[in-house]
Order: sequence, then structure tokens, then C-alpha cells
Amino acid sequence: MTTRERPTLEAVARRAGVSRATVSRVVNGSTTVAATIREAVNRAVDELGYVPNQAARSLVTQRTDSVALILPETANRVFSDDLFFPAIIRGVGMELEAADKQLVLMMTGSEAGHHRVERYAVAGHVDGVVFASIHGADPLPGALARRGIPVICSGRPMTAEPPVPYVDVDHAGGVAAAVRHLIAGGRRRIATIAGPQDMVAGVERLAGYTATLRAAGLPELVVEGDFTRESGITGMRALLARDPELDAVFVASDLMAHGALMALREAGRQVSGDVAVIGFDDFEISRYSDPPLTTVRQPIGEMGRTLARQMLLLINGDEIPESVVLPTELIVRDSA
Repeated sequence: MTTRERPTLEAVARRAGVSRATVSRVVNGSTTVAATIREAVNRAVDELGYVPNQAARSLVTQRTDSVALILPETANRVFSDDLFFPAIIRGVGMELEAADKQLVLMMTGSEAGHHRVERYAVAGHVDGVVFASIHGADPLPGALARRGIPVICSGRPMTAEPPVPYVDVDHAGGVAAAVRHLIAGGRRRIATIAGPQDMVAGVERLAGYTATLRAAGLPELVVEGDFTRESGITGMRALLARDPELDAVFVASDLMAHGALMALREAGRQVSGDVAVIGFDDFEISRYSDPPLTTVRQPIGEMGRTLARQMLLLINGDEIPESVVLPTELIVRDSA
């Protein structure tokens, strides 16, 4: 049994009746070849089953047609029950697929992971890098940007030198709308389970809560969580211990809010009769929690798609806005 030889550029050129150089231009996407010739080459490619050599093609185009999505988290965190990660991956991936680009998913939950990703990107294995879920003053986005690699971030980086473009949502505005809704409903002892303060989402959601309560002359009651259900449970228990008379809580993520609902049920508190609860995300669990959760909707899928579209503009050398901030929306259900 003989192995069928892989069709070559030369074979395609002979079948199409053109030069090897013309075939190369067509398969590499050149728009300078006449339409009739391009059709003949594409027909020969289909008839012979020719598949371009990606390594050779990359040498010509200086492109890999791949984009890295970097999640600075451990695998256990990414593949947990936090629906942010599959939503952002799906949004980025769908837009890249539509553009015939490959998504490369990488996690950097350790210092060694940061170094590995930096080496991979600097070696030219991807055309650009998208970051999501950045913690603290992560130096990697700035380090890659200084190397001339296209970089864009989900969420405003706390620090990046040089500054890099980002796509985010209106965290503070969404929270302000949620807290005003609680105040309008007669709530006066409004607590919060804040997100981690080494992430812009956590910082800005807490800022929206604080500014709105101060403007209303109401006291603040804050505990910090980490966007997990467990931290919502422990945070709600801590709030009830500090102020048994609290009558509302804004929780900085739906997953933490689900934990807060569990802790309130455990403590014998009725939601929303005794304590109103509002989350942030509008994940599917918010519609099916008990009671259904009032929450601030952030368009995570659209954020992912926007990140990918902006990255494609960067790769092509087009001008893009320094930042894009998407709107949020308060979705009122039975919990508040």
C-alpha cells in the first residue's frame, strides 16, 4: 500500500496553467490576481485537495492567523462553576472563527505560567494577545505591548506601561442603579459583598455602591468576596453577624449572590421580605435561583466579541479607540 503524496504548489500551478508564484499569491490571499486566474487556481486547489503549508505561509505573510486569549487564573478557577469564563471564551472564539482565525487559550495562574506565555507570544506563535480577568498590577500586558505585540484587555488594567486598549462595562453605573433601586424600595441598611479589590471590576463595583450610599446619607457595610459562591456564603454570614437588622445587600457577582441567598435561607431570613438581594452579571442561575435574582446585566458575550473585533483591527494596523465601555442594565426580579 502506498501513501498518497500531498499535492504541491507546482502541481496546482500545472493544473491551473499558471506559474507557481501566481498560485502562491492566490493561496496567501493576494487581491492583485485577476478574478479569472484566481478562479482557475481555486478550482485546481479543490480538484487536487491542496492544503497550504501553514509554516511556509507564515514565512510569507508574517502571520499565524492565531490569537491568544490569556486568563491569569488557575485551571481550577477557569473550569469552575463561574460562568464568566465560558461566556468570554465563547464570545472571543465565535468572532475569531467568523474571521477564520484560531483561538489559543492559555492560563497564567502562576509566575511560571506568565513566563511561558511571554516566551510563546514573543516567539511569534500568535498575531495578538487578548487578556481577561486581570489581577492587580499584572506586568504581562505592558511587557508584550513594549515588544510590539498587539494587546487588548477585558477590563481596564490597573497599571500597564505602555497603556493598552481595553473593553469593559459600566460597573459603577450599573451598581449605582441597583443601589438606587433598593433605596427607592425603602431599604436603609444596605450592605455589600464586594468583589476582590485586586481587580478593576471589584474596585469599580464597590466604588459605585459607596458613592451612591454616601450621596443618600446612608451607612456602608462592606465585606470582600472573591467572586465564588463560597465567598458569598461566608460574606453573608459575616454581614448578618455585624448587623442583624440589615435589610438589603448588593452582591458584586451572581455566583456570590447565590451563596448569599443560601446563607440567608440558613439564617431564616425571607428574601425579599426581610432582606432584598441584588447581584451582578445576569447569568442563567439568576433566573432560576430561589427567588429569581434581581441583578445588573453585563453583556459578557458582546464584550468577548468586541475584544476580538478590536484585536483584528490592531493586527491589521487600523486605528481603534483607546477603550470601549459597554452599558449595563438592571434586571428586576423577585429578590428585590
